[in-house]
Amino acid sequence: MADKINNETTMDDFLKKKVKAIEVEAPKTVSQLLSEMAETGFQGKSLARVVDVLEQMINDDDVTILLGYTGSLSTTGQWKIINWLIENRYVDILVPTGANISEDIIDAMGFDYWQGSQLADNETLFREGLNRYYDVYGKETDYLVMTELLAEFILTLDESYNYSSRELLYLCGQWLGEKNIQSIVAKAAQHGVPIFCPAIADSPYGDAALIAKSKGFSLTIDAIKDYVEFMTLGETVKDTAVIYIGGGVPKDFIQLFAVTGDLLYKDRHVPNRVDGLNRKGTGVSETYYPHKYAIQITTDSPQWGGLSGCTFEEAVSWGKEDPEGSLVQCYCDATIALPLVSHALAERVGKKRKGKDFSGIL
Repeated sequence: MADKINNETTMDDFLKKKVKAIEVEAPKTVSQLLSEMAETGFQGKSLARVVDVLEQMINDDDVTILLGYTGSLSTTGQWKIINWLIENRYVDILVPTGANISEDIIDAMGFDYWQGSQLADNETLFREGLNRYYDVYGKETDYLVMTELLAEFILTLDESYNYSSRELLYLCGQWLGEKNIQSIVAKAAQHGVPIFCPAIADSPYGDAALIAKSKGFSLTIDAIKDYVEFMTLGETVKDTAVIYIGGGVPKDFIQLFAVTGDLLYKDRHVPNRVDGLNRKGTGVSETYYPHKYAIQITTDSPQWGGLSGCTFEEAVSWGKEDPEGSLVQCYCDATIALPLVSHALAERVGKKRKGKDFSGIL
């Protein structure tokens, strides 16, 4: 958070820590480099703080870690980093876009994405059956094979049952795991990490549901059931730590965990949770549970008023973040930040975390 300034502030209050120039040396670990970047400025310093706060999260036994995963990152070779976070239980709850937990399946099935150019002729790409993800190409035939595979899974489900996205993705993960397709949802199912995908229809899962419908099967995903399941997890939580890669729906869904879970209960208080906050003297009968740690890696700017660029300082006004917590936002491309951050964590932590067990409530 920014330093607070008042009329008593003097020059000495500002000049507390010197910038240290980075020396080029070899060999140097990623963790060492980021530690040196912490002594610099701009987004290099912010990226170094991201690693520091992540390490604090992982070593805090009282926190539940929620990860929001957005953008078209699985197509850019980032999805195995998410798998690594899951395997080491550095994530307790995952809230991704549907694209990021389907487009990784293409790679996991043994197909490929290809390095390309954002300057390519797009009409030619379309004619040749190639889809462009900025400067990455994917074959439409591979995309359809993946979508048909998801439709095959959907046809194994109970048509009379209303699924939450969490239930659907858990079953899908088990099904893919049995086929040795080690995608994100498969890893999450294997390691007991629930996945909630509130906009799941906006992805190949929605397309697969259309294919299933064409074969006479109607899939029902209950969005409110999803929300209730998600908020019920608050009963097992002490403190929360949040990681946002990008923003969008996953960020808002997770942010709401701090401020609207109490609405599920008549007394506007989440059972078993303590140290909730309220807006005293305002007539607002709600309880807030601000996130103790918060990290965001984004390329979106705050001045446009969109959620993806919304600062944590702004979120404090909603009760979403703890103003005394460890909060850091790094304005950086995730394809730069994620590899550096994950490798620094591997060097610094070097052990698996126990992780949260939700089997008793889900």
